[in-house]
Amino acid sequence: MKQHVTIGSRGSDLALWQAYFVKSELEILDCSVEIKIIKTQGDKIQHLSFDKLEGKGFFTKEIEDSLLSGDIDLAVHSHKDLETNPPEGLKIACVSDRANPADILLIRPEAISDSDKWTLKQGAIVGTSSARRKTLLMHYRDDLTINDLRGNVPTRIDKLRQGNYDAIVLAKAGVDRLELNLSEFVTIVLDPTEFIPAPAQGVLGLQIRSDDQRMESILDKMNHPEVARRITLERKILNLLEGGCQLPLGAYCSPENDLFVSFAPKTGEPSIFLNYKVTSFSGMAEKVIEDLHLRLID
Repeated sequence: MKQHVTIGSRGSDLALWQAYFVKSELEILDCSVEIKIIKTQGDKIQHLSFDKLEGKGFFTKEIEDSLLSGDIDLAVHSHKDLETNPPEGLKIACVSDRANPADILLIRPEAISDSDKWTLKQGAIVGTSSARRKTLLMHYRDDLTINDLRGNVPTRIDKLRQGNYDAIVLAKAGVDRLELNLSEFVTIVLDPTEFIPAPAQGVLGLQIRSDDQRMESILDKMNHPEVARRITLERKILNLLEGGCQLPLGAYCSPENDLFVSFAPKTGEPSIFLNYKVTSFSGMAEKVIEDLHLRLID
């Protein structure tokens, strides 16, 4: 008899791509799967930037509540959206393989300048609501004007198309997954060792109830432990800094175990950059925090 699994997902194009991807993986394991769409606070409130929203877990709380109540068996998240301190009774049982973790800069053709960094003209208007992206943009290009940009991926691209911005910053993984036609724009892939991604960017986190041994057994067959080890390090740095998605932190551990970190105490303040060769994951996050504190008091 097939195991039945109900997946909870946001209703955006990207969230549904992720849910259907997991559905197909579960069906390979001979599960029957349905997807239940759940609206989150982040989906309902589109007119405010992230720093104006109350609380944390803007894109996860309602889904996690449905998981705790038993309405769904599995929540599929962009791992970078998850709080580093999970709600009591829930855990990540599986992570996906990592898609390209880089951010990309989408530029309107008229805003191209070959003489400037990233081929983006002086004084360009760039759209993003991410504190990390804002801070890194200002670090490398203090001439830019950075305006908030909300909405799902196609909506943000439409706002660029309409001329509201000269360029916008997006995660490459999301654009690749949606197979969007971006031929009308110039696409610049930002080096993840320089423009450092959010912790766990490009990875899906599959969340279950902590006591659900049935789901844990199923998902164990889909887990990528080496990816989990690297993103656990990235997210532990975030956790030790007591930050959420609005902390200007980048942390990326490469497949070669090179760790890159960028951090600023507040959006737009000068960034600190650190780089390590990770030989032992034990104590590595604590060393990063210690080094950051030393740099901050210099």
